Amino acid sequence: MLELGVADGVVDLELEVLALAHVGHAVDPQATHRTGHGLALRVEDLGLREDVDDHACHAVQVTGARRGNSGGVELVHLGHACVVLDTGSARLLVDPGAFSEGYETLEGLDAVLITHQHFDHLDTEKLPALLERNPGAELVVDPGTAEQLREHGIAHTVREPGETFTVGGAGVEVVGHDHAVIHPDIPRIRNNGYLVDGSVLHPGDAFTVPERTPDVLLLPTAAPWLKVSEAVDYLRAVAPPLAVPIHEAVLANPELHYGMFRTLAPQGTDLRVPPRGEALPL
Repeated sequence: MLELGVADGVVDLELEVLALAHVGHAVDPQATHRTGHGLALRVEDLGLREDVDDHACHAVQVTGARRGNSGGVELVHLGHACVVLDTGSARLLVDPGAFSEGYETLEGLDAVLITHQHFDHLDTEKLPALLERNPGAELVVDPGTAEQLREHGIAHTVREPGETFTVGGAGVEVVGHDHAVIHPDIPRIRNNGYLVDGSVLHPGDAFTVPERTPDVLLLPTAAPWLKVSEAVDYLRAVAPPLAVPIHEAVLANPELHYGMFRTLAPQGTDLRVPPRGEALPL
């Protein structure tokens, strides 16, 4: 339940956080200790800014996350589900989809990882040119995406949950299995989550809780299959030291959700929102 009242420029929200009935994994009940009734949030608590324009049309210049960086692991968010991850020994691109930009001119990639076949995670029109610029990059996909790529004649490697592999100098574990439920009438598809070096988890479109807590969770923010209470409960279930929100392109103002994540995150979890196209040291 959400009730709003406005007085003297302050928005008071009576927020009842809904617990997930099922996210595919058991949620630690202790992780919900901050769920409360009558939780008063102010605009400043939500992190809202009057100058937010996350979806303005602009060219993204990718900085940082270059192969062989000497400063440790770096992450660049290119919008929505697309990220570049440089481990220092491997440079990986995950989910170059239609809602992301800046990946088209990347070079020096060791692998392109696709979580699933939806167009916001895989742009089949731009993919061939990207692979042409990166002839040494391995294209890794889930079984469902493989069917699409065969139709387009694009070479690829199929990986399934439970598999581990090495690309460049990075170890990748495939986790999860299925896409989260959009609606009971819509068939579920396959979804690979990728855990890189046991440290950074990109879950794709799923609520996969890995056996080991990752250092960094790329947290889905909003989608037809996701509401904010579910995102919060997933964040609490994983409880990483650091969460970086992704999958935000369907929102006019993602800062509302980011503010709720900050306020409702479990103890010990930091939330950082890097500017699009800029490197975030991890």
